[in-house]
Amino acid sequence: MDFAPAWLPKRVAGCSPPVGPRVGRVWRPEVDSARFSRRARLSSKADFRNVFAQPVKSGDPYFTVLARPNTLGFPRLGLAISRKSAPSAVVRNRIKRIIRESFRHHQPALGGLDLVVIGQPKVGTQANEVLFTSLQRHWGRLRRRCAHV
Repeated sequence: MDFAPAWLPKRVAGCSPPVGPRVGRVWRPEVDSARFSRRARLSSKADFRNVFAQPVKSGDPYFTVLARPNTLGFPRLGLAISRKSAPSAVVRNRIKRIIRESFRHHQPALGGLDLVVIGQPKVGTQANEVLFTSLQRHWGRLRRRCAHV
């Protein structure tokens, strides 16, 4: 009688993991053009410090958005959503997803701006549509203000 512990996978005759090169992801320009790629993020402390040094500001009860022109020719986004603005991690993550999605849709129009979005205390209690509308106003306002700088 064969005995095998329940936690060990049983070998099935003729079944083995696939061998060979892995096939890479197919590039689809209509999908990838609106991605939130690594290069579209403010990732280093120096990047954030640069925006905080001399920002062009836009504010409302839900967000304060700081912007500063960059020399890269494409926009980058940084997020600062604290527990003070949304005590629950689930709500903070929802807000971040909304900000990223709005940024993705408006990326081509933003040009070469570095942006930092800061959540205000009322942001966690608002519906998604209200937040999208608020961000749309911020993007337009900052695009106009930074054109003169």
